[in-house]
Amino acid sequence: MNNLFPTFFYIGYLRPAPGTWGSLAGIISAYFLLGLTNFSTFCFLLILTIIFGFQTTKRYLENNPEKSDPSEVVIDEVIGQWITILPLVYVLNFAQTDKENLWIVWIWAFFSFRFFDIIKLGLVSWADNLKGALGVILDDIFAGIAAALTVLVLLVVI
Repeated sequence: MNNLFPTFFYIGYLRPAPGTWGSLAGIISAYFLLGLTNFSTFCFLLILTIIFGFQTTKRYLENNPEKSDPSEVVIDEVIGQWITILPLVYVLNFAQTDKENLWIVWIWAFFSFRFFDIIKLGLVSWADNLKGALGVILDDIFAGIAAALTVLVLLVVI
């Protein structure tokens, strides 16, 4: 049961590329959450997920001391994807359009986050070198912020 949340309901055990599977789970879960929530509630759920994700990842790492950033822990990818789509969530909260009409933004958000998560530029690289749960979670938060900026630019352009 200690693996349930850090692996995002065992998605992290899918192979190959568990991080990509985790990111896909993040974007899909956000898509469905948007049918049930507004911007404020989504932000609240994101904050709760960051806190709970950090705590459960910390516990997972304590129980698996031989692993510093286990590939099966994908809650950080979910968090990063949710941060990436924050501009989209905001626009959808106030715009007169359906989430389906902005499908290109959803696809862009997915690939943009994966790019920043894999390339690890700047603060993403710095956070990736931190030890423990903080490093596991924080690099994806920074990658999500960088990707969110590209989503914001795309939303302005379209």
